[in-house]
Amino acid sequence: MTPHTAPSSPAERWPLASVLVVDDEEGMRNFLTKTLATRCGQVLAAGSAEEAAQLCAQHRFDLLILDIALPGKSGLELLRELREQGHSGEVILITAFADLDTAIEALRAGASDFILKPFRIAQILNAMAQCLERSRLARENFILRRTLSEKTPPSPLDGFVGGSAVMAQLQHALQRAAAVPSTVLLAGESGTGKELAALALHARSPRAAGPFVPVNCATLSPDLIDSELFGHARGAFTGAARSRDGLFYYAQGGTLFLDEIGELPLPQQATLLRVLEERRIRPVGSEQQIPVDVRIVAATNRALAEEAKAGRFRKDLYYRLQVVEITLPPLRAHKEDLPALVAHFIATLAPQLGLEPISVSDEQMAYLQQYDWPGNVRELRNLVERSLILGALNVQALYPGLEPAPGPVPAGAAGAAVRAPEPTGTAAPTDLQTLEKRHILSVLESVGGDKTRAAALLGISRRTLERRCAEWQLGA
Repeated sequence: MTPHTAPSSPAERWPLASVLVVDDEEGMRNFLTKTLATRCGQVLAAGSAEEAAQLCAQHRFDLLILDIALPGKSGLELLRELREQGHSGEVILITAFADLDTAIEALRAGASDFILKPFRIAQILNAMAQCLERSRLARENFILRRTLSEKTPPSPLDGFVGGSAVMAQLQHALQRAAAVPSTVLLAGESGTGKELAALALHARSPRAAGPFVPVNCATLSPDLIDSELFGHARGAFTGAARSRDGLFYYAQGGTLFLDEIGELPLPQQATLLRVLEERRIRPVGSEQQIPVDVRIVAATNRALAEEAKAGRFRKDLYYRLQVVEITLPPLRAHKEDLPALVAHFIATLAPQLGLEPISVSDEQMAYLQQYDWPGNVRELRNLVERSLILGALNVQALYPGLEPAPGPVPAGAAGAAVRAPEPTGTAAPTDLQTLEKRHILSVLESVGGDKTRAAALLGISRRTLERRCAEWQLGA
């Protein structure tokens, strides 16, 4: 195969890989450079260890093809120095003169493979394929270990449940946004499933085979945000004993999900804006400019437009993120999906907890339908999990003091609402009017009969509340 021959299969292409060829023979350098240029994202060459060291200080290479016999400093010496500095990329050593001792020394120095000259191009391509696959697996392993260490519960891809018109609109918006590489801003209240939406965007996109890297900006230490996102060089700050790649690097070819983007400090907002515009990152304390191919999906429960007006969020970054903005609906906007959601959580959580599924009666579902769900789907999931542990749906968690059930309430002193228990043996009511009355009376009791506070908690006007009380012939 000549250097200009097209790759025989797509597996021999690595469009995101950055490769450095180090050989003092100009013919070998040109041969390898031309061969790999059509297969890799970036290919640079150096004729000496010193020149290679300078290039490594300026660029981040995924793979080095390094000749052992170099003028001055040998390839093995260069490899040892790079490993001591924290270089974690793969290295293929090539040489025309080798024995068993040299091969052992190469492996001890940190070489990934060892090839004798002269070699066929298929040999170098096979070695590269193994090295870059090993590098990919190492990145995946890092992401998995990081996810497990944060105890993030696994979310099913495309796991949105419900057939309401609201959910159908959301699915349509996600489907359209997934097909394009544009940055997406997910807005909505806490607990509405923004990470699940980000996962759906990634799973439906052309980047689905790449990594999905979630980052909660609210949990990052302000002093280490740059290091976490962009990496750092050895000695960049106290405690940086070796260089480290950032999360942008681990998300190469995939999606970086920046959750709670509104919590990002202003200096880091400026850095993120530059990365989005230039598509390059610079590790802390390094001169390296590393090209990145990452799709950004950001999420917030804040009104970023208002935050930008108040000066707490950069306007230019807000407009850069807001290429596509999707607002996730609160649960109270699609309560018709509650039965499907409850069934889904019971079916999912019961096997995980090793518990028997619970049944939900029509009366209990009516209570769920009346509740406003300030914590949205996350609150519902937690309720179902707690109910599975208790062995029955824990409606009392939503309506404190629900039992005993309220009956006719006479006028009380100073406007206090007094509950009377239902007669023993009376069947629990299931009609919505009676359930509504129970709920309103329970809220009135919890605030000592203060109708203004009760109306605010119920989300209705005081006049509406007074009209309800008049219908029930309650006193002041």
